[in-house]
Amino acid sequence: MKEELVKKAYEVAKERFAEIGVDTEKVLAQLQDFHLSMHCWQADDVKGFEVQAGSLSGGIQSTGDFPGAARNIDELRADVLKAKTLIPGNHRLNLHEIYGDFKGKVVDRDEVTIDYFQSWIDWGKETNTKLDFNSTSFSHPKSGNLTLSNPDKGIRDFWIEHTKRCRDIANAMGEAQNDPCIMNLWVHDGCKDQSVNHYLYRSLLKESLDEIFAKKQPCMKDTIEGKVFGIGLESFTVGSHDFYTAYAASHNMMQTIDTGHYHPSEMPGDKVSALLQFLPELMLHVSRPVRWDSDHVTIMDDPTQDLFSEIVRAGALNRVHYGLDFFDGSINRIGAYVIGSRSAQKCMLRALLEPKERISKLELAGEGYKVLGLIEEQKGMPWQAVYDEFCVRNNVPVGEDYMKEIDAYVAEVISKR
Repeated sequence: MKEELVKKAYEVAKERFAEIGVDTEKVLAQLQDFHLSMHCWQADDVKGFEVQAGSLSGGIQSTGDFPGAARNIDELRADVLKAKTLIPGNHRLNLHEIYGDFKGKVVDRDEVTIDYFQSWIDWGKETNTKLDFNSTSFSHPKSGNLTLSNPDKGIRDFWIEHTKRCRDIANAMGEAQNDPCIMNLWVHDGCKDQSVNHYLYRSLLKESLDEIFAKKQPCMKDTIEGKVFGIGLESFTVGSHDFYTAYAASHNMMQTIDTGHYHPSEMPGDKVSALLQFLPELMLHVSRPVRWDSDHVTIMDDPTQDLFSEIVRAGALNRVHYGLDFFDGSINRIGAYVIGSRSAQKCMLRALLEPKERISKLELAGEGYKVLGLIEEQKGMPWQAVYDEFCVRNNVPVGEDYMKEIDAYVAEVISKR
């Protein structure tokens, strides 16, 4: 019965959008090719699987202790796969280095090799899941306040070696899946209070990056990510947005826009058209900032909608990669995956349904009130009916029906942990 109602609503929506020059079938095809890179760390609150793991530290934290966090690699994989069944389309998985399959062995981060990720490669092939990767500088005895920018050469060399090995792993993943693995580099380096060595730290970070990126890796793509500050390191960030923007532009490489890593008054979406003038591609880490905390579950808020609209308006669908980066331990973690992923998809759908060419011509003709009026009218168009149809075609629950499946999974699986 519900599928019949969805079909009827979609046919009406299809006609409504056709009236303004938008082909919903073309948009659905584009949305089918929209692949999120889901983040493994939502399933276990960024703990990872290192045998020698300590508490979460190094500029980040996860809050909440909702029951059922994944405790091992098998539980995490099961949770990710369950979430994927509730999100239309096929999506990637983004791994941090600490999520290796270490099999009870103590492996320090400057010793990690592809051997500890072979089972992930095999799992990816079995489940049709492409992999992305991240080096991990936090939650380690040598993390401290400074890693790649540390004046202590021994510590700095440790993290350089770690990051080089991570690039080797990412390249092997990309080769195995016949699709480039994107490796994100973010380090928390900074100062808690006043410092007089900003230039020194940034010089050291640049030297470290130059050494790390010296080796060409044909089956992976590098991206670098800045931040305003890390928790406990509020006064100075070595890898600021200015630093990484200049580095990326001068090295013709990708930069990561993390939507939670800016001042509250900044609009990440506005950075798309600016950065793509100088950079070949962009990576997104989509989350939701609330005051000082950057990693709440993505919802359909104005900044997220603006971000995806700017990508579509720039004609940059093939130059932007779409990752998620929230970790909320205070609610059901699979629910967080599903809400965040579907919200991101809905924002992209609404962006694709905008009659961009029509509005653009009116803007260039000086018809300002019509531009504003049409943008406002789009908010009330029946885009939800198009998304519901997308869910039906992908055989996933429509609307809130996904909650029933999550509740069943909790009863059958998570409650027994």
